[in-house]
Amino acid sequence: MKSLTEHLWFNTKTRQAYVNITPQVEDLVSKSKVKEGLCLVNAMHITSSVFINDAEPGLHRDFDRWLEKLAPHAPVSQYDHNNGEENADAHLKRTVMGREVVVAITNSRLDFGPWEQIFYGEFDGMRKKRILVKIIGE
Repeated sequence: MKSLTEHLWFNTKTRQAYVNITPQVEDLVSKSKVKEGLCLVNAMHITSSVFINDAEPGLHRDFDRWLEKLAPHAPVSQYDHNNGEENADAHLKRTVMGREVVVAITNSRLDFGPWEQIFYGEFDGMRKKRILVKIIGE
């Protein structure tokens, strides 16, 4: 069995952002030389997310509005967690959007459905964070 472990690093310019990381993950699948297997993409910080969805900017704006309704950033006093860092909302948003994705590798390529792309979701940005990419297979 072959395996590859890599980390991708991000430092977004805004507190909340969505980054399409599909090209970087595809490059790692190619580097791994795995023809049939699995690719795990995992956020390594508790205020960021990895998820699969459509690469459509309107949808991303919808995510922002929806998440802000579910877990508004302000007033920060509404959260018990905000005792030094005011990022309780980011923890909740990450919980909703998910921690990781697993994508099948078929014929040396990520095996997506129509329109699927992998995204890094940041909810407490403007600092260095990483995601793990682990590829295993034959």
